[in-house]
Amino acid sequence: MIPTVTRRTTRQVVVGDDRTGRVRIGGDAPVSVQTMTAGYTYEVDACVAEINRLAAAGADLVRVAVPNRKDTEALKEIIPQVSVPVVADVHFHFGRALEAVDAGIHKIRLNPGNIQDRKHVEEVIAACKEKELPIRVGVNEGSIVERKDKQKRMKELGGVFSDHRHGHFLAIMLAKLEEYLDIFYENDFFDIVISAKSPDPTLVIDAYTEISKRFDHPLHLGVTHAGPRETGSIRSVVPLGHLLASGIGDTVRISYANDPVYEVEDALEMLYVLRLRDRKGVDLIACPTCGRIEVDLFTLVQDVRKTLADEIELPIKVAVMGCIVNGPGEAEGADVAVFAGKQRGIIYVQGEKVATVPEAEILDALLAECRAFEAKVNAGEAKLGEKVVEIVPPDPIGELGSGMARIVAGDTERVGGGGVTPLTVEGHPGGRS
Repeated sequence: MIPTVTRRTTRQVVVGDDRTGRVRIGGDAPVSVQTMTAGYTYEVDACVAEINRLAAAGADLVRVAVPNRKDTEALKEIIPQVSVPVVADVHFHFGRALEAVDAGIHKIRLNPGNIQDRKHVEEVIAACKEKELPIRVGVNEGSIVERKDKQKRMKELGGVFSDHRHGHFLAIMLAKLEEYLDIFYENDFFDIVISAKSPDPTLVIDAYTEISKRFDHPLHLGVTHAGPRETGSIRSVVPLGHLLASGIGDTVRISYANDPVYEVEDALEMLYVLRLRDRKGVDLIACPTCGRIEVDLFTLVQDVRKTLADEIELPIKVAVMGCIVNGPGEAEGADVAVFAGKQRGIIYVQGEKVATVPEAEILDALLAECRAFEAKVNAGEAKLGEKVVEIVPPDPIGELGSGMARIVAGDTERVGGGGVTPLTVEGHPGGRS
């Protein structure tokens, strides 16, 4: 894979152990994907099952909430049964962090807006330092602003960055982050990851951009309270993709009010298309459809996607196109492709035509070619991405389409108001001069 982004240089932290494997964040490590369980941590069996399901979907780390002692007690049973490093999300009570460390957690997340007592913070730092565990310092818009002391809040909101669109929040985030990190530095602790989340995508971009100028710690990217997947995907991918394409970000979490498996899938796809991670499984593209299609492309694409996701492990590029306008070009650009029309499809493997089949047989024929091509790659008989660029669109009136070749030749007729007349094309024999 040839990277398309020059990434910002950061310190590196390591999360995990010999059993779960170690995930490196920052430095030259690939951008890692995180998510968070949706269930209760103290429900051990359900929590274990959810963590392992998220790991199977591609999550590199999984975070769990530990609001109560029964949650940190459950970690002792959960951690030995899961296959990825686990992060404890600590809010309001520093004691939960100490309990999580004792239970074998792999990383702690602290919120400066909620755990502010220096003595408490230093106790957590000492516990993590002894076990060589990293700490994420997460400053969220929703908790960073002082809400109890209204006079202090008004003073904070007066803001540095007064000429900036997000001046007051940026000033608060940076000031509190610097103040909090000073405690870590004074205790000789540098295994730190920073996050600065907001539901406002533009503030997310600005916050991480400013933080990246001031600190060399790895950055955990995210948009908080993003909403359901239908809208949250745009709210998340726009700012995170922008930052990653700018070289900012070392680990990501996309957040939805939905099954967290979708968070993992969408985060991975974002990293794949930015070439920040090596793709696993099929790279499926399909045309958006229009009035030119003459097959049930929607159903075909979904059937192809579901089947290939279960069967194909290599990053084969597969194109499913519904007409002869874009089809030939995509067939050249894909390892396996089909373009369709007139209730049939033409299948290509690396630019070479291998079959023309009726619509009812397109799915089976395409899947068979994908399986056969993967087998050839695994056997060393073919390589991904080696395409033949020699495809000529078929005669439109022959196998697939509307008849332009015969129109140009002047041997096609149409019925007009004055009866049957030859159909001609300007600039060709029989056409208008």
